[in-house]
Amino acid sequence: MRYPEISKILVPEDELRRTVGRLAAAINLSYRDLEKELMVVGLLRGSFIFMADLVRQLEVPLVVDFMTLSSYGDGTVSSGDVKVVMDLDSSIENRDVLLVEDIVDTGRTFSKVVRMLQNRNPRSLKVCSLLSKPSARVVEVHIDFCGLEIANEFAVGYGLDYRQRFRNLPYIGVIDPP
Repeated sequence: MRYPEISKILVPEDELRRTVGRLAAAINLSYRDLEKELMVVGLLRGSFIFMADLVRQLEVPLVVDFMTLSSYGDGTVSSGDVKVVMDLDSSIENRDVLLVEDIVDTGRTFSKVVRMLQNRNPRSLKVCSLLSKPSARVVEVHIDFCGLEIANEFAVGYGLDYRQRFRNLPYIGVIDPP
């Protein structure tokens, strides 16, 4: 599947599969001695494809929940003003929580989400992000399980979008938005 707006393929399908497998193995090892199920929290909408592939490879008992946040609108840069559009259905208090994100770029939104979840008193909170853009970082964030570091380019595909388009690409590509 090719779109003329895609200037290059950044992460092909086979590399995505290997990356998800590597992340799942590290998460399985980290959570092998859980007392209760792991709560895997996905940030919608971007993480849904990555999270689905990831949880299918996790060998620990788990439950899933989702949050929808807004900080981008239709733009390409996070405003840093985080709005919770849809909150978790379950409490995370005294739970081991794995927060799953598609990409961490400036860190503004992500740091606020992490603080928000930490204020809910989880037993533990770890972060898994498929992609990280260290060169775009404005706010330092800790990522426990990082798939790939990429340059400061606008990535789409495998759940990542531009104006709700390109999520269905089986690879991650780069576009130059207007």
